[in-house]
This record gives sequence, structure tokens and C-alpha cells, in this order.
Amino acid sequence: MSETLSCTLPLKRWQGDRGTYHLVTISGETAEAIAMHERLHRLEFGARRGFGSVKVMARVGGTQWKTSVFPQSKKTEWVLLVSKKVMRAEDLAEGDSVALELNLL
Repeated sequence: MSETLSCTLPLKRWQGDRGTYHLVTISGETAEAIAMHERLHRLEFGARRGFGSVKVMARVGGTQWKTSVFPQSKKTEWVLLVSKKVMRAEDLAEGDSVALELNLL
């Protein structure tokens, strides 16, 4: 049960109490596909993952990492955090367009 999704999204900065985070917000058809994957996983295994998250293998440019996407707004949007390590490796900054590939696990 693996599906690969691609999209290009702006890199945003979010300032929290514990620090600054960089992320992309996934919406539209890509978000719908992730939500469907999460529902199928729940039906197959009978349980949700932490916070309703979905495990993914993410790729930006030549950098690939295993992580999770997290639901926002009643699962009409999903959030992927982008680490400083990935930002440095791919020379990314806030506001840059990020060509993202997600392999749903």
C-alpha cells in the first residue's frame, strides 16, 4: 500500500514557544490522497497513528528522509516539517518553492 505524490509548495516559517520551524502546508488533491491513505490504513490496522499522522518518505531535490505528515483543519490540509539539515543541503530559505515528492508508507 504505497503511493507517490508530487507537488510544489512554498516553504513557510512558523514561530512557536519552543523555537522556529520551517514547513510546507499540503492542500488540494494531494491532501485528499493523504487523507484517503490514512483512512485505509486505519481500516486495515484498526488504529490511528499518533496525532492522526501518516508516515512518508519525503524527497526534496537530492535529499530524502523518513518522517510523518500531520493533519490540520479537519484533514483538509497536512503539514510537513522541513529540518535545517534539509534546508542547508538543498539551499532553501523561507518563501522558496519546494518541489516535494512524498511516498506514503
